[in-house]
Amino acid sequence: MDAAGILGTGTALPDRIVTNHDLEKMVETSDRWITERTGIKERRQAAPEETTSALSVKASRKALEMAGLTPQDLDLIICSTISPDMPLPSTASFIQCELGAPDCCAFDLAAACSGFLFGMTVAEQFIKTGKARHVLVIGAELLSRYVDYQDRATCVIFGDGVAAGVLGPVESPSGILASEMHTNGMFADHLFIPAGGTARPASCETVQARDHYIKMRGNELFKVAVRSLEEVSRRVMQQANVCADQLSLFIPHQANQRITDAVQQRLGLPPEKVYTNISRVGNTSSASIPICLDECVRSGRIKKGDLILLSAFGAGVTWGAVLMRW
Repeated sequence: MDAAGILGTGTALPDRIVTNHDLEKMVETSDRWITERTGIKERRQAAPEETTSALSVKASRKALEMAGLTPQDLDLIICSTISPDMPLPSTASFIQCELGAPDCCAFDLAAACSGFLFGMTVAEQFIKTGKARHVLVIGAELLSRYVDYQDRATCVIFGDGVAAGVLGPVESPSGILASEMHTNGMFADHLFIPAGGTARPASCETVQARDHYIKMRGNELFKVAVRSLEEVSRRVMQQANVCADQLSLFIPHQANQRITDAVQQRLGLPPEKVYTNISRVGNTSSASIPICLDECVRSGRIKKGDLILLSAFGAGVTWGAVLMRW
C-alpha cells in the first residue's frame, strides 16, 4: 500500500428544487438568460432547519458504507466549507460528534470551490506519511444562506449540497498520481462576502447594505478561471506522464458550463469524457466535484483502472487539480 485513494463516496442533497422559472418570480431574469450564461436549469435549496453538519453526516454515512468502514475507523475528518454551522466551533466537530467518531481529529478547511481537492491533497499527505489510515473529506455548502435574491448575477448560480469521500491506502497503480494547490489573493475581491468577519463585523449597517451576501465580478473571474484550470490540469498530467487522450474522465468544478466548455476545448477532450451536472445542481462550491464523483461511481461511469482528472477554481482565488487512477 504505497498510495492514497478514494474508498467510498456519498452525497446528500436537499429535497427542495428551485428552477429558473421559480427565480423568474423573484428577480428580473429569465430561464433563457440563465441557461445561456450558466447552463443551469435548477438547483437545490436547504430547508430552514437543515444545517451544513446535518447534511454532511448523511453524506458521510453513505461514503463510509461504500468503503465498508465505520466511523470508529476514521483517524481524521476534514470538512471543506465556506458556509459553516457557526463561526465557532468548527463544523467538523459537530460532524465528528454526530457520526460517533470520538477518537478522530476533525477540522474545517476554507478554500471555497477548490476545497474538496485541497482536502484530498491534505488527506493524501496524512495517509502516505502514516499519520492517518482513513480520512473522511467532505465538501459541504449551504450557499443559499449567503445568496442575495435581489442580485441576479449570483442568485441564479449557487445551490446547496454536500458530498463526502473516504480516503485510505490503496495498492499501486491505483490512487492519487499527482496533485497541485494554488492561491492568488490579488483576485480576492472578485468573489467575496464583504461583511460578517473581523474586517467588518456584522451590524445593522452591514445588513442593510446587504454586505453579508456573496459579491462577484463574473466577467473578470471567467478569464482567470479558464486559464488557471487549463494550466493546472496540464501540470498534473505532466507530473504523472499522462496525456489528455489517456484520460477516462474529466470532472471539473461545476462553476459555469461556458467555463467547462472552454477548458474542455483547450485540453482537446471530447465531450463524452467530460462530466457535468450543473444543469441539475448548479454551483455548489466545494461540494461540486465530490457530488459529480459520487454520481459517476454509483452509475458505473467510473470503473477500476480509470484515469480521472479533477480540477477546480474558486474564491481566494484558489485553484488546483488531482489526477488519480481508480
